[in-house]
Amino acid sequence: MLKVRLTTMFLGIAMILPLVPAWQAQTVEAPAAPIPSQIATAKKVFISNAGVQTNRNYNEFYAAIRSWGRYEIVAAPADADLVLEISISSQITGVSGTKESGCDSSSASWFKLVLLDPRERIVLWTLTETIQPFNRQKTGEKNTDNAMNKIVDDLKALTAQPVAAAK
Repeated sequence: MLKVRLTTMFLGIAMILPLVPAWQAQTVEAPAAPIPSQIATAKKVFISNAGVQTNRNYNEFYAAIRSWGRYEIVAAPADADLVLEISISSQITGVSGTKESGCDSSSASWFKLVLLDPRERIVLWTLTETIQPFNRQKTGEKNTDNAMNKIVDDLKALTAQPVAAAK
């Protein structure tokens, strides 16, 4: 019986071994695609509030971009090399309950930062960061701040990538 199991195991290994190089080749990541040149070369940005419900969130994003020092923030999109359109979205992700217990719902929220070409209004890139769920206001503010910091960090990382080559 042991001999049959060992033979079966070795036969299985022998059948899988030829597939290993092909499997490894499929897991190789493609090189990072370059970002649009407008993102990397922009000097002036216009910050657009496209649905940030509170001035606090918009002001914090504005302050984070300003303190970064990478961009000059301008007052009109026509004066900008790039538009940073910030918004918060929410979606109901589940509803539960019974007639006796009542209804309960859960939702997810996230920041969305869209980078637009101000002349053509073409979306160049989109970044999103989830706001972790919360039950208390103080926790919600902390989670929102964390997501805001992450989206600014995502923008910083994006601008550090290679620029698209002109063809």
